[in-house]
Order: sequence, then C-alpha cells, then structure tokens
Amino acid sequence: MQRIRYSRYLKSIIILLDLLVIASIFIFFFISRNEDLKHDQETWYQNIFSLILLFLFWMLLSGRTKIYDIPRNLTYTLFLERLLIHFILFILGVFLIGKVSYNVFFNSDIYWLSFYLFFFIFLEKSIVYFGIKYFRSLGVNHRNIMFLNENSSTEILKNIFKERKDYGYKIFEYGDSDIDAKKLVKFWKDNGIHTLFIPSESSFEEEKEDDIFKLAEANKVHITLIPSITQSDFFLYDLEYIQTQPVLNQAKYPLDYYSNFLLKRTFDILFSVFVLLGICSWLFPIIAILIKSTSKGPIFFIQKRYGFHEEVFNCIKFRTMVVNQESTTKTTSENDSRITKIGKFLRKTSLDEMPQFLNVLKGEMSIVGPRPHMLAVDNYYKPKIGRYSLRSMVSPGITGLAQVNGLRGDSGNVEVEMKKRVLADAFYVRNWSFVLDLVIILKTVLLVIGGDKNAK
Repeated sequence: MQRIRYSRYLKSIIILLDLLVIASIFIFFFISRNEDLKHDQETWYQNIFSLILLFLFWMLLSGRTKIYDIPRNLTYTLFLERLLIHFILFILGVFLIGKVSYNVFFNSDIYWLSFYLFFFIFLEKSIVYFGIKYFRSLGVNHRNIMFLNENSSTEILKNIFKERKDYGYKIFEYGDSDIDAKKLVKFWKDNGIHTLFIPSESSFEEEKEDDIFKLAEANKVHITLIPSITQSDFFLYDLEYIQTQPVLNQAKYPLDYYSNFLLKRTFDILFSVFVLLGICSWLFPIIAILIKSTSKGPIFFIQKRYGFHEEVFNCIKFRTMVVNQESTTKTTSENDSRITKIGKFLRKTSLDEMPQFLNVLKGEMSIVGPRPHMLAVDNYYKPKIGRYSLRSMVSPGITGLAQVNGLRGDSGNVEVEMKKRVLADAFYVRNWSFVLDLVIILKTVLLVIGGDKNAK
C-alpha cells in the first residue's frame, strides 16, 4: 500500500492557518477600538480565554459543516458552499455571544468584523485550495490507483482522472488478464497501489471477487466500488434503519420538501423580477436591434423542451443562428456556419439565455437546475443513459452545476461527456441546497463576465 506522507499533516496546517487568521482579525479589531486597554495585562489574559472559546466554537462547527473534510474530488462549488454556511453560523454565534456577554472582545463592530473576517478567511482558504490542486497536478501528494474488470463506468471515471490532473491520481495499468493472487499482490507492492477501483456490476465469479476483497484487506489496499450509471438502485433508495435492521427506502429529494420548494420558488421570482427590471429592460432593446440589423428573421428563438416531470414547454432564447430547418434536430458544432456574428458573442457570454427569465416567472424553469435539451436530444439519450430522467425531478434551469463545471456534453467523446453531464445533474437533484444555488449563480456571473470557453 502507498504510504501517506503529506495528507495526515495537511489538515492540521490548514486548521492552524484558519485559527491564525481568526485570531489576527479579532486582535486587530480589539486593539483598534480599545486603545486604552491594549497595555492592560489583565485584559489580555481574559481575552486569551475569549480566543480559546472562539477556536473551540470554530472547530465544533467544522464537525457539522465538514470544511476540513477535503476529498481530492471536492469541487470549488461545494467548497464555497461549505465555507459560506460555516461562516454564517460562526458570525451568528459571535453576534449572540456578544449580545449576552459584556466582554469587549466580542463587541466589536460586527459588520466590519464580518467583512474582514470573511474576506481574509475566503482568501486564505482559496489560496490553500488552489495551491493543493496545483501541486497535485504536478504529481505531488498523488494516489497510486488501478482498475480491475473495466467497463463503461470505469471508462468514465478514468476519463475524469486523466482530465483532472489536480485530483492527484496516478493510474497503473494491470495488463494481465489472469487475476492471480501472487501476481496481483506483487503488482500492488511494486507500484505502491493505494486504491483499487472495481465496478459494482463485476463479471468476476463470486468466489474470485471475495478472494480479491480479502487480498486487498490483508495488503491494506482500499477498494472503491463504481456503480453503473444504468443501475438505478444507487439513485432510487436511501439506506435507513428500523432499530438495527437496515432497509432501503425510496429516495426523497431535497426539493420534494415543500419548505425547500417554496424557498427556491420565492427566490426565483424575486431574482427574475430584479433581472428583468434592472438589466433586461435596457439590454433587450439593444440585443434586439443588433440581431435584426445583422440577419433576417425573428428576434427570439422559441423551441419546445422538456421541463418538470417531462412536461413540454416553450423555451425562449435570443436567436443566434440564421433561420434554418435543422434548428430542432441538429445540435451546434465547432465553428457552426449557422451561427451569426452577434450570435457567437451572445453564446459566448450566455446572453442568449436571458429571455428565459420570462420562463422562470411563468414557473416553467428555475434560475438553477439541469439545462433543458431539445426534445430530439432527450429522446435519443433517455434509453441510452440510465437515470437520465432523474433530471426532470426538478425544474430545468437557466444555469446549472454541469454548466459551471464545463460539462456541456457536446465535445470530445460525446457519449462519455453526456454521461458526465447527466451524473452532475443527478448529483444536483440529490444534493440541492439554497447555498449551492447561490454558489452556482456566482460562478455563472463570473463565466458571463469572462466568457465561457466551452460555449459554441
């Protein structure tokens, strides 16, 4: 098994950095607002206990928000979501402590304190996050892994590992088709294998599979099972217990709860009204004039797409192509001749999607959700990709988790890329939270400003 040289110390270093930032900000605020007390030794002794209380509160919260649970595949979106939740809870705690105590250490200007604390914690943790990613992309702190009994599911995962060097996985190929115990153990030791990936739908005989699991356990090699994308059990059921008896209950997704649905719908309406009145009221006429002056045809392009529970609705976009007969059957390709000059700009900046805020107001779409495909695309992939229809368990979105992570499903190996996109959408459906929506919106705004390099 591969020896872990750095990871066991990494979390401790990150925690110490966080506590150092927190201490520095609070001490700075205390000194700047209590000049007469900064040389009072007794006050400083008292405030040492205040700092210890803050540190304990921060660490106790981390057990709930999991900000120090940093798997290699943690996305920046989820990282920001955890950090934002943790920070809000921490500031609320500090505010309440300040209200019930007379300690000047906790009674600084809470608004400026919150701003400085969030800015420097966000900056420090982002530098650490991207620093770790960078060093792992160079091969530092990597994990040696291998695959056995490969199929379409392992192909997707391999593709992800090869594309995302920052995950820090080094793949070793076991070329021998004969799974001999001695050869396998030798391969593990020679290459320092840390993790063995096996598909859950393995073609191994039951006895052979048991032998492999026992060998891995004896040689301290971790085993990770890869569920097939066509195997619905992993998405349909949640493991629960009746006393000590495990049972599988049909999964209830976050947006199945009315309180979550109401929160999301309220936000959709308020955000859409703000965008339509504050931005679209003056932007729409400008875009309309540019479209009409550069090509013949209507300003808007209206296309039927599947929505919530696969109900068909009319999705509104700005027209970015010349009028053609293939618009409802043929997807865009690299340097597509149908796209107009202004259309290329609108697609690059995602401004062609702005009219969909009208769809959101009508309740046909949401601000964030799986992007709706043209009917022909959905009808083609539904029978080919298992759990594809899970996307329709929530309203389609103007933007989504797949889009902000560059998973458009229309480049490279299209079959593999589309499966990755569907997996991202399935993750969103099962793991929705309001903070996740806010993070996706923030990343979308940054993409609009910088331009989406994956847009065609």
